[in-house]
Amino acid sequence: MFKIKTMNKISPIGMSQFKPGAYICSDDEAAPDGVLVRSASLHETELPKSLKAIARAGAGTNNIPTDKCSENGIVVFNTPGANANAVKELVIGAFIFSCRNVVEASNWVQTLKGKGDEVAKLVEKGKSQFVGPELAGKTLGVIGLGAIGVMVANTAKSLGMEVYGYDPYISVEAAWGISRSIHHAASLKEIYEKSDFISIHVPLNSETKGTFNAQSIAAIKSGVRIFNFARGELAVAADIKAGLESGKISSYTVDFPCDELLGVKGVIPVPHLGASTPESEDNCAYMAANELIAFLEEGTIKNSVNFPNVDLPASSETRITVIHKNIPNMVTQIAAAFGGDNINIENMVDKSKKDYAYTILDVSGDAVDKAVESLKAIDGVIRVRVIR
Repeated sequence: MFKIKTMNKISPIGMSQFKPGAYICSDDEAAPDGVLVRSASLHETELPKSLKAIARAGAGTNNIPTDKCSENGIVVFNTPGANANAVKELVIGAFIFSCRNVVEASNWVQTLKGKGDEVAKLVEKGKSQFVGPELAGKTLGVIGLGAIGVMVANTAKSLGMEVYGYDPYISVEAAWGISRSIHHAASLKEIYEKSDFISIHVPLNSETKGTFNAQSIAAIKSGVRIFNFARGELAVAADIKAGLESGKISSYTVDFPCDELLGVKGVIPVPHLGASTPESEDNCAYMAANELIAFLEEGTIKNSVNFPNVDLPASSETRITVIHKNIPNMVTQIAAAFGGDNINIENMVDKSKKDYAYTILDVSGDAVDKAVESLKAIDGVIRVRVIR
């Protein structure tokens, strides 16, 4: 029986995936096999030795100490694409309400309260101050062509926009999903020079932090509208503010507000509503729960941020999984641990991701426990599991 600890309120659709009798789920489990979390921070949380995996019901994993998890052989999952449609719809809406000055115009209309029969005339007289452009015919640059970026690009194209996409790490799956009418940008420079709108959809890391800064803003087409529904730190707030004041940036719509940009003319702050739909929460919880189940029951890894995706159809009743460092001769040593003990390796797969690797072995024989102890003694092996 596996034990699952929930760190937030999780959609019932997600929780229903854990079969009674096979799983115990609670928010106060002291020795969980898996953790299911949404936004709660785990950085100050002690990671119990029993913990094998953490699944985040969402795309970002900034609330999880991923490096620490890797060192302890804890697989961290996220749910890419589960909230993509929700974010895409909000981003497209942001294009429209940014261009048409909907937020500013709505706030102005509210000031007419109490004018009685004059309201209609005042609206007609004052609406000209909120005139804004249409999307059709404008050029959109999409930075990051993952699940969300591809949806944004394709939808914008269907609205009559000319779309350029940039992503040096685009996956095969994303490439299949993107419309052939989307232009491939060879560099960020091309995006900056051609785009009337720029929407960024990349994870926050050391390479992407501060993508929008004084230097990149200087290269951007004057009057650009920037949309950041990924992470606030992808832009340097002071440089965005300076760009707005100079007129280089026409507007900046961000789903991750910060104090420095509140009240700044041209900034449209949104309170992190990208994935705030019941459909998105259900999709994320469902995906996260099934990632945990597949890993705990079968050793399968899919959508991990710190270990490689690995799947091996079962070919024996005993499966051994090994999380280890990605260093030379590890696979040879792992295989050698089964030599001489009348154990047969029926099937095996090994994959790596940066500094770490994951090996699945389907074995048959009577001396599995002895082989497991030999595996644990290998320098560089972090965690060994036996699944029967």
